[in-house]
Amino acid sequence: MTVSSVSLREPLRWRAVLVLPLLVLASAALYSLLATVLAGALFPEQANGSLRTHAGRVVGSALVAQPFAAAGYFQPRPSGAKYDPMSAAGSNQARSNPDLRKRLDDTRQAVAAREGIDPTQVPDDLVTQSGSGMDPDISVDAAQIQVARVAKARGLPADRVAALLAAQVQPRQFGVLGEPRVNVLALNLALDAGNGESGTGNGEKQEQKR
Repeated sequence: MTVSSVSLREPLRWRAVLVLPLLVLASAALYSLLATVLAGALFPEQANGSLRTHAGRVVGSALVAQPFAAAGYFQPRPSGAKYDPMSAAGSNQARSNPDLRKRLDDTRQAVAAREGIDPTQVPDDLVTQSGSGMDPDISVDAAQIQVARVAKARGLPADRVAALLAAQVQPRQFGVLGEPRVNVLALNLALDAGNGESGTGNGEKQEQKR
């Protein structure tokens, strides 16, 4: 290697040293900043976590499931993460696992007793956990079997609660994907609004069991 060839490579090395930080800045920092600004401007609700408020305070997110303490509220599907968004996960148990089978049987019996129905009438999504363990939606069937309990606890006619439920049903995405569903938090907030509830105490989330 000649001295002249080495001297020609030195400027190229210095160019690489200067260009690399600029590329990192442009592709990482500037892109992230631009995406954040655009998302906040075009989709402000989603960019801030789809938070829901009641009586001037944040009570949850439409994207994350949470349990409710009082009988006058619809309940979501079981959570493998104990409804902790920082630990979102399913149980990862195989269908052949005897512990999974026992848990499903126990949960089905518990839901049937809570709703006053036969265990065979309990929809699967009130027994099984979602992959994330934080699915905020339940099927229409899973919501309908809870109407009688919620109506009785609130002292409301069942048809009034059923009407509030029907108004909260979300259709298939794009008309073809998935099944009609109900967002549990949105439904419970609609109940409070329609029933004149304050949402304090009656709608407080259950204490998390660690």
